[in-house]
Amino acid sequence: MLLKAGVLSLALLLASRLLGLGRESVQAAALGTSGLADVAVLMLTLPDWLTGVAASGALAYVLVPAWAGREPAAVAGLQRQVARVLMALGVGTALLWALLALQGPLVSVLAAGLPADLGPVAAQALVWSAIAFPLALLAALWGTRLQHERDFVGLYAANLVVNGALIVALLVAGQALAARDAVVALGAGLLGAMALRLLWQAWRLPARPLAPVAGANATAVIPLPVVSVWTWAVLSAGLPLALPFLARSLASQGGEGALATFNYAWKLVELPLVLAIQLVATLAFPAVARAVTQGLHDPAAREPVRIAFALAFALACACAAGLLVGADALARLLFGWGRMPESALVQVAQWGRVAAMGLLPQAVAAVALTVLASQGRMRPAASLYGAALLALLGLAAAEPRDGAALMAVLNAVYMFVALGLLITLGTGAARCLPVRAMVWPLGALLGVAALLRATGGAGGLPMVAGLALAVLAALAVLAAAWHGAGAMRRALRR
Repeated sequence: MLLKAGVLSLALLLASRLLGLGRESVQAAALGTSGLADVAVLMLTLPDWLTGVAASGALAYVLVPAWAGREPAAVAGLQRQVARVLMALGVGTALLWALLALQGPLVSVLAAGLPADLGPVAAQALVWSAIAFPLALLAALWGTRLQHERDFVGLYAANLVVNGALIVALLVAGQALAARDAVVALGAGLLGAMALRLLWQAWRLPARPLAPVAGANATAVIPLPVVSVWTWAVLSAGLPLALPFLARSLASQGGEGALATFNYAWKLVELPLVLAIQLVATLAFPAVARAVTQGLHDPAAREPVRIAFALAFALACACAAGLLVGADALARLLFGWGRMPESALVQVAQWGRVAAMGLLPQAVAAVALTVLASQGRMRPAASLYGAALLALLGLAAAEPRDGAALMAVLNAVYMFVALGLLITLGTGAARCLPVRAMVWPLGALLGVAALLRATGGAGGLPMVAGLALAVLAALAVLAAAWHGAGAMRRALRR
């Protein structure tokens, strides 16, 4: 299954994610968990996060099907129409964003724990982010075109360009004597990274074809999709991204450095979430779509869905086991450099261990969403994530909570979403779930958790020993899944 995506594509995706972790490591070394680190996290992540919520996923949902089988001139024509709309919205949003930032309330909402003397600096940082936002929107559109063209080198290598430029900016900012100078260095690096990404994408995009002309080619023109199509696409793709962002903003109420600490802890689970779970769901999409077309009442048609559930869940359990055992060692490896205090590393590991268990419901939700997308039923998914967002806001905002509690609340919200998606699938969901294939890795994970509790954990081990033990724990879970489930063996053979 995985090889069908191409070894080079997978290698570039992995490299982009690892370089992203490298960027977080450099940030931790340069800024630690200071208030300036909170500002840097907000400033550097906000443009791409807001783009992801408002556009990136929606562009793929809407444009890739609309472009399928169309002439290059028609594809380019629709791309230009969407670009004009996006840039108009992006520039207008950026102006409003900058105005709100300069007035102060936006900073207090996104980073409530910042010291008062850093408020003006944070406002300046958000203005830099606002300037970068239209560039991020355009990059999302061009990335969608590269996805349509199956140019995965152009698509994934763009992230390498961005992270490389931001690493340089963080190194410069870490040497600045004043917070304002550090923000200027980061802002210039952010805009430079966005510009370099656009230059890379422009070089990889196909040459601009001749526009369709009247007459025989008039049918090649693709109309701009209606607003309702965009609305549900934006909600379906954007609301899942809003959950950890909201939790991070709520964590900032814990005081200076809490936002950065939460961000580092979330990075511990983000890499396996993207590479092991969401990648399985993405690569399984064609087989799942064919299965849905044949009808899930047919046992043979259900098999690809069962395999996707089995593989995603087994990988989630293995990653969770590895994080439970090796969170302390991973935190020291990734963030234990430069100005990062030891107390913050302990918090990062603790919060990351709590978040690890949220990988399980997210694995189930990722495959269930794939089935719903194949059926063209994204409205229930958007409604569930909207309810989850409100639940997170209600549960966590009732009183200030630390990062560990917020991670636990996130886990509960993800469980609610996963169960809701399975119910939405209807009676066919029970037949698609490979219960035996899921029980074995879950049992092994629970065994690892019980052993850790009995022995007091692996936090006192040297870093190399802790990492090795984490790998062994993950392999033990995978071995249990391999032993107990034929679906797992079939998935790995494809």
